Amino acid sequence: ELGWELYIPTEFSFYVYDLIVAAGEKIALQHAGFHAMESLRVEKAYRAWGTDIVDQDTPLEAGLDFAVAFDKTSDFIGKEALLRQRSQGLRKKLAVFTVDDPTPLLLGDEPIFHDGVVVGRITSGAYGHTIGRSMGLDWIESEVGIDTAILEAGGYEIEVATERFTATASLYPQYDPKVERVRA
Repeated sequence: ELGWELYIPTEFSFYVYDLIVAAGEKIALQHAGFHAMESLRVEKAYRAWGTDIVDQDTPLEAGLDFAVAFDKTSDFIGKEALLRQRSQGLRKKLAVFTVDDPTPLLLGDEPIFHDGVVVGRITSGAYGHTIGRSMGLDWIESEVGIDTAILEAGGYEIEVATERFTATASLYPQYDPKVERVRA
């Protein structure tokens, strides 16, 4: 569950790679391909920069408010705007969609319908092998604000290869929503 990012000079990359592979033999470390990692990322609802979130999205809208230190004694750029947005409520929020039928595969860019009207497109999609269903991320917008009740009201469908499938929307990842496994 726990992972690391390594920042090393390019000239040492092959050497460090060989060291990691050799050390990993003791614990049966395996290489993972892109789709395996994408599946795990989407199940956990980890956002991808440039795909799921961009510089016009705020941390509150993206569900990343845990990374903002509002109690910091010094101000930071955008703090006032974020505090104002937090007090006024959010009109857009990144949500997790899980297709109810286990057979279709989401890859991204599939249209999302709410009560028969297109309301968005999957930004990132993958088959969640841990949960046994396809999942995707996309933005939900509402002039009255976004909360769990709006999402739980249902009425969502995702179109895959001209066929619509019912989907469940949530503000939380379907895998380890309380982040207990990562913190273990």
